[in-house]
Amino acid sequence: MPVPIPRQRAIPAVESGQAQAASPCGRPAEDSVTDASAAAPRTPDNAGNTTEKVESTTTHTNLTLLLIEDDPAGSPIVPDMLDQAGKPIRVRTARNLTEAGRLLTDDVHCILLDLALPAPGRGDTDDELAVLRHVLEIAPRHAVLALTASGDAERGAEAVRVGAQDYLFRDELDGRLLSRAIRYAVERKRSESAERRLAEGRLRAQENRRLERGLLPTPLLDGSPLRFAARYRPGRSRALLGGDFYDVVRTPDGTVHAMIGDVCGHGPDEAALGVELRIAWRALTLAGLCGDELLNTLQQVLEHERADDEIFATLCTVDIAPDGRRAGLCLAGHPSPLLARPGKPARLLPYDNNGPALGLLPGARWPRMQVELGAEWSLMLYTDGLIEGHIGRGRERLGQDGMTEMVRRQLAEGLRGEALLRAAVNEVRDLNGGELTDDVAVLLLDRVP
Repeated sequence: MPVPIPRQRAIPAVESGQAQAASPCGRPAEDSVTDASAAAPRTPDNAGNTTEKVESTTTHTNLTLLLIEDDPAGSPIVPDMLDQAGKPIRVRTARNLTEAGRLLTDDVHCILLDLALPAPGRGDTDDELAVLRHVLEIAPRHAVLALTASGDAERGAEAVRVGAQDYLFRDELDGRLLSRAIRYAVERKRSESAERRLAEGRLRAQENRRLERGLLPTPLLDGSPLRFAARYRPGRSRALLGGDFYDVVRTPDGTVHAMIGDVCGHGPDEAALGVELRIAWRALTLAGLCGDELLNTLQQVLEHERADDEIFATLCTVDIAPDGRRAGLCLAGHPSPLLARPGKPARLLPYDNNGPALGLLPGARWPRMQVELGAEWSLMLYTDGLIEGHIGRGRERLGQDGMTEMVRRQLAEGLRGEALLRAAVNEVRDLNGGELTDDVAVLLLDRVP
């Protein structure tokens, strides 16, 4: 596999098998090897900044090995090692970990470490791998090969367990073996890093899913004879929460309050704002607010919490009387609920007094309409994701009329509760020819004497 090499910085280095020239400050001379990537063309990115064009090591640049041992000149390493593309592998040498720290730049691909070296600052210790642990701390992204005495396989295996990619015996080392070990170590380190990032990504995804699942509402209907069902499908890929939100609570006087809303947009910011509005609605409802007073307060919450003045939210609220026979309805730019009763076709509730969406007009009003429900009924609240899906390959959308006819047919087939909502969402998705791009939330309240 190709290994990308960042641009090499000017650093002091000692090349294996080459003489050293001291600088006036007593430091090793600058690295005399020229990195091909240092002269790589620079191209502007989308923001107009120049960036390095980094090519794969198999075609343009060489692998670089950092050898750390106290007697580099006596090392059996063959200086003309070749990588898998036949290019020479460059070798830098360091006599101790202090020198290694200066030579350990991003263009070093692999470290060959003599396990017999002492670890700095650790004093007398029984830890035979102290030097390895120190190198792993200062070079967590580099591949490491452990160099140990011939026949000391147990120590080499322990080095791999601690974090090295492989181990080699000093007396058995030759250029061909080391070349192959370097390539193996580099690729194994890349694979380990990729697996670690994948595992970290999965863990973050699981945590996000647990968080989102915890933010979905738990209806408070204890003591109510009404039956509740809900269906929720976010438009965002791999998400559990979208900009749609809903909730149902029963207040101490026996009134059941239901709400469904939709924040414009589909990102995580809109989902977070939807959660804030839902929680605010529940708190205000339990505090005794309803109708125009409640919506006006929610609009203030929206105005304070939104990231942009153009963000708005639609909302539908219903408060059902304790006897279950009538309800108050407020619409803030939201589609009107669907009411179904035995012996009568399902129909939309009146929406002539529909007020504006929250966040559009300061000082707006939202009239509360009184609705007669009857003794037995089903009331379906939904977001526009259910009605804005396409029908087939054309541009025609399902719309409220199409949704009403669909639900009428499904009710005639005997579907109720969860089964009805599941069938409705699945049919809308099938009519759309695939997954819906908008969030979909549907809730259903049933009263059966």
